[in-house]
Amino acid sequence: MLLSNKVAIVTGGSRGIGRAIVEAFAAEGASVAFNYLKSEDKAVALKEQIETQGGKTLIFKRDVKNLDAMKKMVEGVKKEFGRLDVIVNNAGILKDKALMLMEEDDWGDVISTNLSGTFNLARAAIVTFLKQKAGNVINITSVAGITGMARQTNYSASKAGVIGLTKALAKEVGPYNVRVNAIAPGYTDTDMVQGLKDDFKKKVLEMIPLGRFGKAEEVAKAAVFLASDESKYITGQVITIDGGLSM
Repeated sequence: MLLSNKVAIVTGGSRGIGRAIVEAFAAEGASVAFNYLKSEDKAVALKEQIETQGGKTLIFKRDVKNLDAMKKMVEGVKKEFGRLDVIVNNAGILKDKALMLMEEDDWGDVISTNLSGTFNLARAAIVTFLKQKAGNVINITSVAGITGMARQTNYSASKAGVIGLTKALAKEVGPYNVRVNAIAPGYTDTDMVQGLKDDFKKKVLEMIPLGRFGKAEEVAKAAVFLASDESKYITGQVITIDGGLSM
């Protein structure tokens, strides 16, 4: 298995892409911890599912916007599993509006969760990675951070920031054998996409060369690759998984 003996943390792991990554990591032999904020029933069910299949997992009710909470989660994982090898910054929110209608909280909440949340877990884990001269940071960004999306100035800005953070941190910690990469999904068939209006879905599908939405499992497979030793000479990269949308 690709991730045998590795220990990982995935933020926002109770549903969507985060859940798929937790499942894929566990299937490849990793011990996986993940946090949730509101979806407790889904988090508990996922934990039970993984343990029934013979995997090891921990769940934490923690807010990625809180640095101290992320530090406590990292320490809790190290205490239980004895080490930490991989973090996946996946937690994110949307508050889409035209800029002329956007309130300060619409901007602040998205930036605080998507960008500051990524900083918080990275900051909480980086000292451990530097001390052990090994570690792996995987940030989930978006094609919105590459091309920009109308009515998503807050979301696009937050995800572009994640790309900048990824590249800067990769240069900073590379000499310590710590890798930092990002995955930029396009429209992926999760609750977020399923909630879109049918006419908008049709327009989006017409713009995607492969003619379909992505699957969370496809993003998870890329995360497994980046978390494994198969990618040990890859750092500072953004892998786009969008069916060709952003070409």
